[in-house]
Amino acid sequence: MDDFKQKLTDLLTACARQNASDLHLAVGKRPTLRVDGVLVPLQKESILTAESAAGIIGEMLTPEQKERLAKDRQIDFAYSFEDKARFRVNVFYQRGFMAAALRLVPGRIRTIEELNLPPLVHDFTKLSQGFILVVGPAGHGKSTTLAAMVDEVNHERSDHIITIEDPVEYLFTQDKCIISQREVGSDTVGFHAALRTVLRQDPDVIMIGEMRDTVSIDTAMTAAETGHLVFATLHTNSAAQTIDRIIDSFPAEQQGQVTSQLAATLVAIVSQRLLPRVAGGRVPAMEIMIVNPAIRNLIRERKVYQIDLVIETSLQEGMVTLNRSLANLVKNKEVTLENAELYSLNPAELRILLERM
Repeated sequence: MDDFKQKLTDLLTACARQNASDLHLAVGKRPTLRVDGVLVPLQKESILTAESAAGIIGEMLTPEQKERLAKDRQIDFAYSFEDKARFRVNVFYQRGFMAAALRLVPGRIRTIEELNLPPLVHDFTKLSQGFILVVGPAGHGKSTTLAAMVDEVNHERSDHIITIEDPVEYLFTQDKCIISQREVGSDTVGFHAALRTVLRQDPDVIMIGEMRDTVSIDTAMTAAETGHLVFATLHTNSAAQTIDRIIDSFPAEQQGQVTSQLAATLVAIVSQRLLPRVAGGRVPAMEIMIVNPAIRNLIRERKVYQIDLVIETSLQEGMVTLNRSLANLVKNKEVTLENAELYSLNPAELRILLERM
């Protein structure tokens, strides 16, 4: 048992020391880190057996979590390592064996500037109400961007911020704001229960870790409609796709009402990717859509396919397409053309854009 505890300590220390974003534990493989987006097996470590994987993972679990894992065959939780580091952990079964993915959550919340986010992002933190979404694939910094915006509100305003997370990732230190961080499973029995009661808790700002279904989307829009500032994330690839996903997640008979509600409450969608930087580390590429009258009309009329054109022609308002953001990074020699093309949703258009710059 002590051997497994020591092994877990060694692996988490290696993760923090090598500035890895993730640690993967899977039977038949060596423990593997993700560094700057690339998987790197730890060559000095033994290949994990069913016994060693279960033993190491078991060291992180409480008796209650072991029960939930046995019942649900997967579990999400946050794990603090000796007050040195914090991890968001997902334990699951694959081919009958226990496996785990651990995401390192930095102890300090970085600022909008430190994350190389566009200055326009500051404007979103100054709003008193509205619906702001940060979207993109898993592992591309959505939670980190969200935390930076919420923490700026914390330092600049006197508000009540409520977060609903599964699990709680970044730990906020209260400054001018009261911050209530609610973790699904420990502070509330479920996402739906927390969302149902959130408006009774006198919030000014609400952060929803991830919108998973119609209930969370509906609650977020209602909160934004009734005078709250709502931040949330969604696993989608672009602003246009996000709007379609939100509307299509509701039954046909509700879609008309949802479309009107979304057009009225949505303020901005930030879609981001983290690319390997030529000089090391990763740098964000971002599509930013700000809801102006033209976009509001397109949402109402369900002409979402025209949104990309509005973003491209609204540079003066601070909007930017993902391809333009990628092209700027290539032009400034921050990322390679190959990597930019890999992350682009339209590589041919990206090449044309670069030729014109």
